[in-house]
Order: sequence, then C-alpha cells, then structure tokens
Amino acid sequence: MDIVEEILKHNRLALSKGITAVENEYDNAVDIMTKIYSHTGHAYVIGITGPPGAGKSTLTDKIAKEFRRRGKTVGIVAIDPTSPYSGGAILGDRIRMMDLMMDSGIFIRSMATRGSLGGLSQKAGDAVKLMDAFGMDIILVETVGVGQSEVDIVKTADTTMVVVIPGMGDDIQAIKAGILEIGDLITINKADREGADKLNIEMEMMLELNNEKNAGWRPPINRTIASKDQGADKVVDSILAHQKFLTETGKLADIRKERIKSEVTDMVNVRVNRYIDKNVVRTTEFNETIERLQRREIEPYSVVDTIVSKVLK
Repeated sequence: MDIVEEILKHNRLALSKGITAVENEYDNAVDIMTKIYSHTGHAYVIGITGPPGAGKSTLTDKIAKEFRRRGKTVGIVAIDPTSPYSGGAILGDRIRMMDLMMDSGIFIRSMATRGSLGGLSQKAGDAVKLMDAFGMDIILVETVGVGQSEVDIVKTADTTMVVVIPGMGDDIQAIKAGILEIGDLITINKADREGADKLNIEMEMMLELNNEKNAGWRPPINRTIASKDQGADKVVDSILAHQKFLTETGKLADIRKERIKSEVTDMVNVRVNRYIDKNVVRTTEFNETIERLQRREIEPYSVVDTIVSKVLK
C-alpha cells in the first residue's frame, strides 16, 4: 500500500497506518510526513483542554456530533496519559466515544503521552497533519488533564477551549494563569452542579483582569451538561465565531505562522539533542569528564562551552 496516495484518496486504513508509522517512528515516517505536507493547512483545529475530571471526552463527543449535524467531517485526536510503570495507556477516551465509530465522517485516534509533560503526545501534531491531508474539515484535539504549565495545545490548535467544572475549590487557583493564557473559549461543564453561577462570575472577573492576549476578542463563557447532551450547539457557535474573527482580522494566518515556527524549532531541538546524546553523552570522554567534575578538578561551565563549540563547528 502506498500510504500517502491512499490517505489522499480518503482510505481510513491508510490514515490509521500513517499515524501508527509516525507515532512509532517507523522507517517510512519521515517520508510520509514529507509527502503529505503540501496537502495540509485546510482543516480547522480545535484544542479542548482543562483539568482531570472536567468531562472533556464526553464534551468532545457531543461537539463532534454537532459538527456532523452541520455537515462537517471530524477528526479526533484523544490523548491519554502513559503509565509510568508499563509505558502503556488505557485509552479510555476511545471507549467513551464508541458510538462515533460507526460514522464514516468521523475518525478517532487515541494516543498516549509517552512522557510528554505538556498535555499532548509529541506526535499529536503529526496526527493532526495526516487527518488534515485526509480531508477532515474539523480536527478536535483533546488533551490530558492539564495544570498551569501544561499548555502545549496552543502550539497545535487554531482555537483553544478550556473546560472547567463547579466544585473544584482551590484547584481553580492552580489553573487560573493557564486559562487566562490560552483560553479562546471557556466552557463550564457539569453546569447543573452547585456552584456553577459562582464559577461563572469568577471566570468573568478573571477575563476582566487579563484581556491582553485576546485583543478584540472576549472569550465567551458557555455552560454545558455534556452527559445530557446540553449546550454543545452553543459551544460550536462560539468556535465558529472565533474562527470568523481570526480569519477576518488576519490573526489566523499569524497563529499558523507561529505554529510552523514552533514546529521547526522543536524539530531542530530534537535533532540536536539526539546528536548530542549519541556523539557526546554516550562517549568514554564524556564519562571521564563527569568523573573529573565529581573530583572538582574542573568546573561545568567551561566543559559546556567546550562541548557547544565542538557541536557547532
């Protein structure tokens, strides 16, 4: 099977094989991504993030169905945490979206974080590109439950939605900065719980205090009860309104330019780190240098300068 050719023909098996290849870094992975790149840049990417237990998977399911009702094809990249012991993942997001499997206009891929600390799998961006080349109109990227520093989703999504729930107590303090930094939309899920009104007021106050990032756009706050299929239509309306805002102001092009810059920078960093690991860290000379450092015969600053000068020859 020519995976790239079949992906462009909307072959779902080829899409699955392509994602598996890049996720596991098979020999043909780079070739696949190289060939499909010119066919990307058409899908609209939506990031769905928030703390654990916020109901992101259920809400993602309902949003996907609402987009389908509006005639859009939908790709879903659902990230699950990796076990620090086995290295595997439960991939429970796919279980929660089982009824979507029968829809030919939806493609779901669960991915493990594999040690990535930013709420995303390192290969999630490649999976998004493959779904984009396949022809999906909308791609939903659901992250692992995130905290204040885990905001990698902004490097992948055009629109980022933060999901919160009532009753989090002091936990909301830990993610306030993250919400203000990355949220284009805020959704209060499980809005039938006590404390929804109070949380809504808190979110409004936070937006008043910090509106620099969203100049010209005030993140709307929607309420949903995803388990009862309530509110997803309003969320989709807000997503489409944000897409229109970004397009008309030219900010969508700016966001995507920054994304490309970030992707290239990350790829360079990975390549350089691998080179250093192979040609510097795994050498007898480096081990001898570490022993000399331990005996305080030399200091680390000049050692680093020496290594960098050699690497950058």
